[in-house]
Amino acid sequence: METTDYPLSEVPKDDRKGLVSTSILLLGFTFFTATMFAGGTIGTAFSFGELLMVITLGNLLLGLYAAALAYIACKSGLNSILMGRFCFGEVGSKLSDLLLGFTQVGWYAWGAATIGIVLVKTLSLPAWAETPLIIGFGLGFCITAMIGYRGMEILSRFAVPVMMLFIVLSMYTGISDIGGLTNLMSQEPTSSLSVASAVTIIIGTFVSGGTQATNWSRFAKSPKVAVISTMVAFFFGNGLMVLTGAFGALIYQQADVVDVLLAQGFVTIAVLMLMLNLWTTQDNTIYNVAVAGCNLFRTEKRRTVTIVGGVIGTILAVGGMYNFLIPFLVLLGTFIPPIGGVIMADFWIKHKGEYPKLAEQTLPAFNWVGLTAYAIGSAAAFVSPTLPPVVGVLAAALSYAIIFRLPMGVTNLSKAES
Repeated sequence: METTDYPLSEVPKDDRKGLVSTSILLLGFTFFTATMFAGGTIGTAFSFGELLMVITLGNLLLGLYAAALAYIACKSGLNSILMGRFCFGEVGSKLSDLLLGFTQVGWYAWGAATIGIVLVKTLSLPAWAETPLIIGFGLGFCITAMIGYRGMEILSRFAVPVMMLFIVLSMYTGISDIGGLTNLMSQEPTSSLSVASAVTIIIGTFVSGGTQATNWSRFAKSPKVAVISTMVAFFFGNGLMVLTGAFGALIYQQADVVDVLLAQGFVTIAVLMLMLNLWTTQDNTIYNVAVAGCNLFRTEKRRTVTIVGGVIGTILAVGGMYNFLIPFLVLLGTFIPPIGGVIMADFWIKHKGEYPKLAEQTLPAFNWVGLTAYAIGSAAAFVSPTLPPVVGVLAAALSYAIIFRLPMGVTNLSKAES
């Protein structure tokens, strides 16, 4: 029997989860090897003190963005995809379905390619084994996502504490290898990167995930639980991943903790870390794809959409998605955040902090106020020389507020909804 996890409706109050459940699942989502690569990119560009400041700032902004959406998700029981129907319209919301779904397919492809490439190198397997491994894991990662929230939670309850232990072990060994914290903190930058670019990269690592983390924060028992669990995941969890990548780059010239563990001689632990790290994110990622696909095609068949998304992601992985990570992050940091800005403005300005029941609404095909605000926010982020993700959110929200209050904007909206 199909388990839906409410892909097209609100999560009922009697199926809400507590702080531990939502936090552990979201932490598993943010424990992602690609985030470490971003950490490695910025790790060699700053002094240690500046690095900590940049990591804190970037993940605080990312956490606040995700937490603001989490609050709305918990209050309404809706995820960002379903909120898109209110702020973009029945047909217009397909824009966010495609954009968010595509970016998550891209992440899934990157993760599937990563495990094949790294296992071949780590275990000294023949080169021809890479493609079968990518295909096998690309389809295998779908299993817990097909089960739904419960399946991903069970995996994360085991995987997150184990990964934390591995990271602590690696960091302790690294500090010992470099000769103590004093030597680590005295490392000089060997590359150049502006603070704004570094913060953009950090936000870009998981801004798409932050926008879609509402898939799980909407299950929280209360807005307080939703906000706290989201901050734990996106400020602490994502921040730890960035720091781990920077740490490895400074000491071993390797950003990925798997490569660092190998350099430290922990081969078995490295393989286990790779498996757990990718699986806990990949199942969340393909779940996001399924939710976007369900809304796009207005179908309750989440399992079927999960399999289709996994197949597409696996094909992209075999086709070389692995080589496009940093440009992909910049793209995400520019065009995804304005969606969240429009959702926040629509919820607070038009709906006064309370969405009506989705099934009881007859929504317009296009909400031109929301679509125009998104276009303005994206354009502002694209041309902004400083912090494009932040500029995109603020510009989209402010544009929505202004356009909505214009007499012509309100009149057109009212006509479209009548």
